Amino acid sequence: MFVDEAKIFVKAGNGGNGCIAFRREKYVPRGGPSGGDGGSGGSIYLEANPNDNTLLRYRYNREFKADRGRHGEGSNCTGYSGEDMILQVPVGTLAFDEHTGETIADLATPGQRVLIVHGGRGGRGNQHFAKPWHQAPREHEDGFPGEERHLRLELKLLADVGLVGFPNAGKSTLISVISAARPKIANYPFTTLEPNLGVVNADGGTGGHGTELGRTFVVADLPGLIEGAHLGAGLGIRFLRHVERTRLLVHLIDTSDSNADDPVHSFEIINGELAAFSESLMEKPMIVVATKLDATTDRTRLEALREFCKGRGLEFHAISAVTGDGVKDLVRSIADALDKIPRAVHDPSLDLPHPPAEIDQSASGRDSLSTPVKDS
Repeated sequence: MFVDEAKIFVKAGNGGNGCIAFRREKYVPRGGPSGGDGGSGGSIYLEANPNDNTLLRYRYNREFKADRGRHGEGSNCTGYSGEDMILQVPVGTLAFDEHTGETIADLATPGQRVLIVHGGRGGRGNQHFAKPWHQAPREHEDGFPGEERHLRLELKLLADVGLVGFPNAGKSTLISVISAARPKIANYPFTTLEPNLGVVNADGGTGGHGTELGRTFVVADLPGLIEGAHLGAGLGIRFLRHVERTRLLVHLIDTSDSNADDPVHSFEIINGELAAFSESLMEKPMIVVATKLDATTDRTRLEALREFCKGRGLEFHAISAVTGDGVKDLVRSIADALDKIPRAVHDPSLDLPHPPAEIDQSASGRDSLSTPVKDS
């Protein structure tokens, strides 16, 4: 099951309380206060796991709490710090504060780890309250509460190319031909109910026995759009978030004899739905592809679409995914276009929801990343 949204509650561990104790040993008169500090509570992190591709694990298990710090003890013994918790999420996950809408983290890099809620600092024992004029203090400090948040997780698949178009335009057939992806293919609309990813090798190498793999890119096949999708028609536009990170859009249009729709009108409808979702999608480079060339005997509408794209300055291809006609040229053109489009640069400032100085101070000098991690 593909799940690309989830709401969870995360609570960092509370800090342990400081201890009130006095040193009482033989031959140590007036030993003085010896109450240890409480341990710090465990923090919670999100980590981008390249082996995950869905947020399914957070659909039913929605509450996560890290260990609290242990209380301080006598003989100046500091309590154990709570273990940190790491929550694995797919690469491309965005974390939002559900109450404020603030973007907490954007996990766009495999292995990226982001602090979500910080554990509370442990309280001080009575040893810290001793003064020359107050040599037997009975004061101590309670541990500080850990942070807590209600989060909304949103997955945006990381792909270089997004395939868009009407249902039954041939998107699933194309991705099954150019990659190892095996989506469901059938002769009826809305066969694809969830996005599919495929890795494409543009230069034909296999990567084995010293052979260079060549240029590769990731293609995302999205469920088809229809007119009024931004108003909820069909499957709506809920899957369009997965093309927001792509560098190139490939718009597939069925020009076969069995499709009575005007290809130019179809192009304008889909572009209107993309613009209704996000203006940034309209700024992405686009390649227009006429599909089902093997089933197109009347080329009038095909040529009209070609002339329309020429007037718009859009690159145009005509292919048949079934016979392979024009597919290799299309794949090479996609790779050439991607070579000219720079990849997005990850902003490391999104890794920390707090200023570093505040984190260091509240962590009380411990290296929270090296703390043993509890299985979530």
